[in-house]
Amino acid sequence: MLALPGNARIFLHQHAMDLRKGFEGLCLMVEKLFSQPPTSGAYFVFLNRRRNRMKVLYWDVDGLVIWYKRLEKGSFSRCTTESIPMDRRTFFMMLEGIIPRRLQKRFKI
Repeated sequence: MLALPGNARIFLHQHAMDLRKGFEGLCLMVEKLFSQPPTSGAYFVFLNRRRNRMKVLYWDVDGLVIWYKRLEKGSFSRCTTESIPMDRRTFFMMLEGIIPRRLQKRFKI
């Protein structure tokens, strides 16, 4: 079970990434692709070409953390929007394999 704060900033790289990269390689890609330092506290999500593996890089209180998830069957859904930042709800739906047809927000605070 992942616990992300409500104000978490999550950035998804839409194109395929070589997931053999470690901390240094992913930090370099974060600086190049997102123009942000990896120590900003945001979560950076990378997928492989077949979209069945995911790496998430983020800065914890005292160091970098990589989460890695591999699906045995199926693949992670494609986001319907081309926007790189994503909200927490969309990220959790992607992790669970839910493909949203239409999201309708009741209100925004």
